[in-house]
Amino acid sequence: MTSGIRWRIFVLQIGLIGILGFVSGFAFWGSSFATSTVHDQLAAQQIYFPAAGSAALTALPKVDGAAMTAYAGQELLTGQQAEVYANNFINVHLGEIGNGQTYSQLSTAAQAAPTNTKLAGEVATIFKGTTLRSMLLNAYGWGQIGQFAGYAAIGLLIAALAVFGAFVFEILSFMGSKRKEPRPLASTAPSIRARAVS
Repeated sequence: MTSGIRWRIFVLQIGLIGILGFVSGFAFWGSSFATSTVHDQLAAQQIYFPAAGSAALTALPKVDGAAMTAYAGQELLTGQQAEVYANNFINVHLGEIGNGQTYSQLSTAAQAAPTNTKLAGEVATIFKGTTLRSMLLNAYGWGQIGQFAGYAAIGLLIAALAVFGAFVFEILSFMGSKRKEPRPLASTAPSIRARAVS
């Protein structure tokens, strides 16, 4: 390998280490930002899972009750918890309102019957529940993005370290080959000629 090609490889490796290191650092920051923002926003809401064995949990369908029991009594602080609370608790109760109709369907029915106070109450309740559920699922989505950004950051860091290892290997290999190159011997012919002339 010529010296010029070897130096090009060194430059490319240094550039790749810099790029991978920067992107890894940015991904770590993004992961930390998303995770801490989700945590802080959920903590501000002070939502707690019902206690284990409470009527709120035992009244749920078996699958939903099992999912909720995993977090029983805990404060809702993570995206994973937000998903469970939204899908296995709020969504179950929303399905009990208005025979499982959506907000849009109930709202249309309420507009057609403006004097029906029971229907108007159901519309208000399902609107609030749907809004809270969508906010929790939004927190879950951002929590997932934070988690995936963390995985990407780790992968990029490993890649940067691998390229750095290859760079160190190339440097050591280059230095080793420089030591092994034969050095030209000093010529003794002029001194012999000089002796012969004298």
